Amino acid sequence: MKQNMGSADKTLRLILAAVFILLAVFKVITGTLAILLVLFGVVFALTSFIGFCPLYLPFNISTKKKNQN
Repeated sequence: MKQNMGSADKTLRLILAAVFILLAVFKVITGTLAILLVLFGVVFALTSFIGFCPLYLPFNISTKKKNQN
């Protein structure tokens, strides 16, 4: 897997993941929507940590700058 996410993309995904999970934990959002938000939060966090988003592949998208490792 070649990384295709830049630092801004990773940061935004981590922030969204934290918000989604906290909304569910503190029961601001409940039910099916809470479950979906937690799942999205987990996916966002995982993709952020590995620096790879599989949904970017079919569209040939990369937010990573050329000189980033």
